[in-house]
Amino acid sequence: MPNGGVIDDFAREIDVRALDAGQFIRLLETLHMLGTAGAGVELSSLSTEVLASIVQNASKEQIRAVAEHQELRSVFLDEIFRRMSEHFLPEKARHVDLVVSWRFTDGDGEGGFDRYQTVIEDGACVSGPDLGRAPDTTITLSAEDFIRMATGNAAVATMFLTGKVKVKGEYAPAVRFGTYFDIPQA
Repeated sequence: MPNGGVIDDFAREIDVRALDAGQFIRLLETLHMLGTAGAGVELSSLSTEVLASIVQNASKEQIRAVAEHQELRSVFLDEIFRRMSEHFLPEKARHVDLVVSWRFTDGDGEGGFDRYQTVIEDGACVSGPDLGRAPDTTITLSAEDFIRMATGNAAVATMFLTGKVKVKGEYAPAVRFGTYFDIPQA
């Protein structure tokens, strides 16, 4: 990711608050298209802190638009799960063997589900699209809420209390899950 600094500098100059949801989506589509075309400018080159800052500065409508855009939702979810191992704190997860399945709904809790898994075992963390492991815990929430939560832009406890996060299986590991990671701050 040699262009990480360049794209971070570019992204820091964009005032996402000045964009409406459609303009925000077109910006992200353009960055994604440049990345898939091999132009050396891609969303995956953004530092985690800059990505978190973009989410923090984006309106609810902008993040909802990302969550409703099938391709960009997948790009954001893939990127967040790819980065989990980078932000994993193995010292906090000593003696933890855990498989968390993630199910992402649309904003109404209806519709199809995107599925991912996070496996923590032997002091390591691996995350990605459904890894085919039997889960200890399944967490269901909207992609929009997850994007905010994973970038440190949502109060996780409030999301549990208000029912935005649903847990099937072992509840305690779901509550402790965030403590195993250095969640980025914008």
